[in-house]
Amino acid sequence: MPALTRDEAQTRARLLDVHRYAIDLDLTHGPDHFVSRTAVRFSARIPGDTHIDVKPTELRSVTLDGRPVDPATLDGNRLPLTGLTPGEHELRLEATMSYSRTGEGMHRFTDPADGETYVYSQMFMEDVQRVFAAFDQPDLKAVFELTVTAPPGWTVLGNSTAAHQDPTANRWTLAPTPPISTYLVAVAAGPWHSVRTEHAGLPFGIHCRRSLAPYLNADAEEILDITRRCFDRYHTLFDEPYPFDSYDQAFVPEFNLGAMENPGLVTLRDEFVHRSAVTDTERQSRGMVIAHEMAHMWFGDLVTLRWWDDIWLNESFAEYMGYQVLSEATRFTDTWTDFGITRKGWGYDADQRPSTHPVAPLPEEVPDTDSAQLNFDGISYAKGASALRQLVAWLGEKDFLSGINDHIRRHRFGNATLADFIDSLARATDRDVPAWAESWLRTTGVDTLTPVVGTAPDGGWTLRVDRDGSRPHHLTAGLYDRDPTDPARLVARDRLAWDLPAPAAGGATAPDHAGQGTPPAARTGRTGTGGTAPRRLHTAPGPRPALILLNDGDLTYAKVRLDPASWDTVRAALSGLPAPLSRAVVWNAARDMVRDGELAPTAYLDAARAHLPYETDIAIVSGTLAFARTQIADRYLPADGRPAALNTLSTIARDILRRTEGSENGDGQGLRLAAVRTFIDSATTPDGIQDWLSGGSVPGGPVLDPELRWRILGRLAVLGATTPAAIEEELARDPSATGRQGAATCRAALPDPAAKEAAWEALFATDERTDLSNYLFNATAAGFWAPEQLDLVRPYAARYFPAAVALAARRGPALADSAGRYAFPTPLVDTTTLRLGEECLRTADPSPALRRKLIDQLDDLRRALRVREA
Repeated sequence: MPALTRDEAQTRARLLDVHRYAIDLDLTHGPDHFVSRTAVRFSARIPGDTHIDVKPTELRSVTLDGRPVDPATLDGNRLPLTGLTPGEHELRLEATMSYSRTGEGMHRFTDPADGETYVYSQMFMEDVQRVFAAFDQPDLKAVFELTVTAPPGWTVLGNSTAAHQDPTANRWTLAPTPPISTYLVAVAAGPWHSVRTEHAGLPFGIHCRRSLAPYLNADAEEILDITRRCFDRYHTLFDEPYPFDSYDQAFVPEFNLGAMENPGLVTLRDEFVHRSAVTDTERQSRGMVIAHEMAHMWFGDLVTLRWWDDIWLNESFAEYMGYQVLSEATRFTDTWTDFGITRKGWGYDADQRPSTHPVAPLPEEVPDTDSAQLNFDGISYAKGASALRQLVAWLGEKDFLSGINDHIRRHRFGNATLADFIDSLARATDRDVPAWAESWLRTTGVDTLTPVVGTAPDGGWTLRVDRDGSRPHHLTAGLYDRDPTDPARLVARDRLAWDLPAPAAGGATAPDHAGQGTPPAARTGRTGTGGTAPRRLHTAPGPRPALILLNDGDLTYAKVRLDPASWDTVRAALSGLPAPLSRAVVWNAARDMVRDGELAPTAYLDAARAHLPYETDIAIVSGTLAFARTQIADRYLPADGRPAALNTLSTIARDILRRTEGSENGDGQGLRLAAVRTFIDSATTPDGIQDWLSGGSVPGGPVLDPELRWRILGRLAVLGATTPAAIEEELARDPSATGRQGAATCRAALPDPAAKEAAWEALFATDERTDLSNYLFNATAAGFWAPEQLDLVRPYAARYFPAAVALAARRGPALADSAGRYAFPTPLVDTTTLRLGEECLRTADPSPALRRKLIDQLDDLRRALRVREA
């Protein structure tokens, strides 16, 4: 089916005004299909032809202004509407639609724990067409009235409150929405467990499957407290009040994303309803998602992008506000450390791949919805949020919020572009915001900042900052000395505010002050085409600091390097840096140096071994161990170096467990949980973890909950130390949805040729009757490729690429993403896999979603090979 192009959308927007949809969904027609009826009122400005978008199983009937339209004219997902005359029109359609098992359109899920069934919609991009007919583009906003007929005992949730309910037929009529875009319409139906309250005169609710009710109840007050606090904080930041009539949050099963910002009904993955122990950082992450989605109510829902080239206006803003507002309104006051150690690397990595793109690409760089879908990545989220954080630091929060409120006021219930956003910011300040936007939002790549330390003529020391790149940077350089009473501890000497202007075009020297007169940066983002940067020299008397840390406070988006003396200092005293965010900047610098071949992977492990046992921040411990485990041990070290790396990680975990034994505070318990997870994942023999599983707890705690039991069993499966019977026994103990996923992972992880073949057939089945759901696909893929089993799985590499191409073509973008993300043969770091992948890209014509994932995976593979050779 052809993707909608930007030109087609613009043509349709010039022709039509869409006023109102009346949607009638009947969910009582069995497990495979539902009936969808659409009545849409619209007007044509001029005579013309257009189409409406719909993806039915069967298009039953169509009328336009009361006259029949032949359903056979449907061409793919486009129903032509020809000969429109100026004036008002009404189109009515009735169709049979298919439920989804991939998280797209109307997803249907039966809970294995109790047999109850739930459905929910995910309308994003073109998926509304799987639920009802629509003029499906973001700038054709309309009022939506939904009526839903559901099976007995079901509750129906939507964008607005229920205006009427017929209990006899269980037919729900929802109140009309304000004007919203088609992709924001939402329905969730099933026997939900709900916790309801009221705040600021509005109904608030949280909802989940009945089998998760005890876990939601346990966390309900925390979730609702965060919701209320963030809601109140946004009302102090934004002049425009919350624009919808209710605020529901539904935790739904098998959700592909973290959450979706449907106005009035946010849908979130139900892994956020914690069945097992989690760290406080994971609770913070849930809080951030709540704050992120709430920000969208203003930025994305009230004011919506005109076309998908401006997706950053939704995601970058919500990402920034999510972290900032959570830190201002709740007990989670150190959110930017978590952002720096876990999210920012996502942006850095994406920005160094061949598939990189500007935060705000030019309109012609996003010609259709297929290309737009690919830009929901670390650049639109993490890099964009980093750019906004840099903007606030440079512009000042007062002027930033003034510009934001001007933007919301001018475009409420409408659509806006980058130019509109920049214009509103420029109206609030005398800074050159357009030049900043050109340097930061229209360029690609990551700048690298390097301190160069010298000796001053009078015997003092000097500092300049060399930059590989072309963006202006407003940052802080932290200066630290060793504590004379404790050499493992560092104390702050000074913090230097450092403004690094953009290079002057043509090699001229730019003024050495922040932000005024900075020219547009080259779109490549590299110094070689952007001009020559000035080199400010800082001179100070006395001895140099032991550590010079650029970007201390993490206000800008750039890779930073350490001079040799500073690296020697952090090797000895990294855990002695006083601020967690400063330590996160150092760990990120070390991570980038490993990835760029400037620091040996074993040196990173040595630093982790020396300092993580003394680290108090859970986000840093978890993020650092994850990189060490999944990248260094599994990819960057050769196979013969992997056992030693895993042993190092196990030693770190043991040290943390010893240090936190008996701890009763949340941080201590969180560190302990992070260590237990690492110890399990790094086990090279069954010794220890088998005893934990048999005994039901870790000595000194924690007690093994379902997540830890499945984690141990999965590791035992990889090591060949469990059996199919033991997996089935554990599944009988935990017959939940997550239990089924855990069992799928364990079965695929068994080092047995028959088990591998069975898992492969489940993943890449060609019969839709045996298709795995999205989550079971991901779970099976997670167990298949094990670094311990290279000889067993290597023959599957040649089978993977054609199988993934066929799967993506048959099952669509969500499974294409999963096939490229989770089922890729990541542990096979060799030139054969690289050659097979490159051949696939040249000859096999993978779908856009799969092609993008393969491009990224193969670039990561090339990087791993370079690191091994360094």
